[in-house]
Amino acid sequence: MSRVQLALILAVLGCAEPTAISPRPAEPTIVEQAQVNSYSINAADRTVYVTLKQMRGEGEPVREFMGRMFNSADSVAARRLVIDLRSIEASDGPLLVPLIKGVVTRDRFIRPGGLLLIVGANSFSPVQNAATLLRQYANPVFAY
Repeated sequence: MSRVQLALILAVLGCAEPTAISPRPAEPTIVEQAQVNSYSINAADRTVYVTLKQMRGEGEPVREFMGRMFNSADSVAARRLVIDLRSIEASDGPLLVPLIKGVVTRDRFIRPGGLLLIVGANSFSPVQNAATLLRQYANPVFAY
C-alpha cells in the first residue's frame, strides 16, 4: 500500500461519523432525507455528509436538493463537506453545476481539508468532470 493510499484512507476515516455512544448527550444533528439523494449535518464538528445517488429521474430536482443542502450547511456554519459520488453512474454533466457552484462560492469548503470527494469504480464522465473542476478550483481530498 502506497503512502498516498494510506493518507487517503486515514483522511476518510478521520472524516467518518463516530460510531461510539458518547457518555454525555450529543449535540443535535440535522438530518435531511430526499427520495434518492440525502445529506446529514453533524452539528458537533460542523461536517456535511452528502450522498448523491441520482441526478435525474424520480424525486426532487438536483438544483432544489443542492439549494436545501447548502442552505442547511450555511445555517450551521459547516466547515467541512464530504460528498459521496460513488453511486452516480450516468447523468448529464450540467446537473452537477449547482454542486460545483455551491462549493466554490464558499471559502470554507475550498480551503485544504474543507472538501472530501468519494468516488468509485463506476464513477465516470459527469463525476470525473465534476471532480476535475473541483480539483481545479478547490482543494479536495479524494477517496476511492
